[in-house]
Amino acid sequence: MKKEKTLVIIKPDGIQRGLVGEIIKRFENVGLKMVAQKMMVVDEEHIEKHYTLDPEWRRITGEKTIAGYKAKGLTPPSEDPLEITARILETLKVYMTSGPVVAMIWEGAHAVGIVRKLVGGTEPLTSDVGTIRGDYVLDSYALSDKDGRSIRNLIHASGSPEESQAEIKHWFKDEEIFDYALVSEKILYDVNLDGIME
Repeated sequence: MKKEKTLVIIKPDGIQRGLVGEIIKRFENVGLKMVAQKMMVVDEEHIEKHYTLDPEWRRITGEKTIAGYKAKGLTPPSEDPLEITARILETLKVYMTSGPVVAMIWEGAHAVGIVRKLVGGTEPLTSDVGTIRGDYVLDSYALSDKDGRSIRNLIHASGSPEESQAEIKHWFKDEEIFDYALVSEKILYDVNLDGIME
């Protein structure tokens, strides 16, 4: 559990707005350890594969999107989940290939859940104050739908430990992931704190 890993990607808007350091600081402050990092420009094929690593992603995302429209009293652009997701995927490819991204792996107890909590909900407008998206982005589904683009929300974070394992393999080779110790791990994980005076 102490070695749980999660994938985080700072998207092109996060880099363009100069928020890389601020985002990294949030994860370091909570006690997570960065074990891999690289900056890259990705192509559409890489992005499509990332979002479709889970074969159910298209259906699930489409159904959630349709339900979201209806919950707000709006008519979805289609009742077909796969048609909805095809549009979403096209806008994601434009967004994620528009500039460099920073891909990172963070490690620590409950890494997936902690990172998701710090990042906030997918829609910045409804993300809590104190989260990365809630503090640094003013975008909304309504605005992105009106503009026919992907929502700009700075960051991607794996949604589950299983998802993180698949995503990490897609973005990193084994030799790009480092295993090392931090002094702060004595405070976070040493059961009796007896290692402090060693």
